[in-house]
Amino acid sequence: MTKKDRYKYFVEYFSKNQPDANTELVYVDPYELLVAVILSAQCTDKRVNIISPPFFLQFPNARVLADAKIEDVFALIKSCSYPNNKSKHLIGMAQTLIEEFDGVVPSTIDDLQKLPGVGRKTANVIASVVFDKPAMAVDTHVFRVSARIGLTTNSKTPLETEKQLVKFIPEKFITRAHHWLILHGRYVCQARKPKCGECGISHFCKYYEKLSKVSAEV
Repeated sequence: MTKKDRYKYFVEYFSKNQPDANTELVYVDPYELLVAVILSAQCTDKRVNIISPPFFLQFPNARVLADAKIEDVFALIKSCSYPNNKSKHLIGMAQTLIEEFDGVVPSTIDDLQKLPGVGRKTANVIASVVFDKPAMAVDTHVFRVSARIGLTTNSKTPLETEKQLVKFIPEKFITRAHHWLILHGRYVCQARKPKCGECGISHFCKYYEKLSKVSAEV
């Protein structure tokens, strides 16, 4: 099966079965999503959704957060991973938003990456989810699943994966494809024990193809 065929089947399957795929982070505005995505690094969306409501009660916008004390932020996010660094990043992000963007979350990936705690992945998430731009955020799920399916080849970095996916996925599907890959990796194509027996895309999955060949040879 060619890579072109895999992409075709990938888009067809998920367009039909998950047409409205979106982030599982709970938010009401760009500021809240930005905070949530920063918190989500090395942390589950489920945990972030527990942390964020009390956080937003105390820090409802960037102007309030910009004046926060690190210990007050830390107290609210200490149950997530790397709370010390994230506390500093969140306050720095808010201060930069106020100083350089008048408190408004920017829409371009370059501007978003000027914010402390915002790398390319986070910037792509915001650009994609908030501003509906064809940006492909590559987290561990996207990196793993795209390689397993056979959508990417010999990719060593998230940026290489991003470039391959954006090259072959039609632009109008890129925003949703990011969520398709994340959700598939989270619930079906899990890292340690992929659920191939209940997977709906095994018929065009390169990983499953290899498993089948090994089983046939045994």
